[in-house]
Amino acid sequence: MKQYIEERAIEVANYIINSNATVRQTAKKFGISKSTVHKDVTERLSKINPGLAIEARKVLDINKSERHIRGGLATRAKYINMTSTRPTLY
Repeated sequence: MKQYIEERAIEVANYIINSNATVRQTAKKFGISKSTVHKDVTERLSKINPGLAIEARKVLDINKSERHIRGGLATRAKYINMTSTRPTLY
């Protein structure tokens, strides 16, 4: 594995752990795809630093278990915003 990939995998994992970031947030921050973030954390990092991989995986598992809640809140906010900015017709 190339050196820059190993460094990126460690940097991505540290970012996820320190900021409790989601895969999407991490991908946006580093300018890489969600698939790359996931592969860095699950496959590559386990070969480089297994302890760090376990810590990052814990955060990702928590985020995955809570994502349906975040999606519901986003949808709720969307519809609240739509009704509050719609002009009245009377």
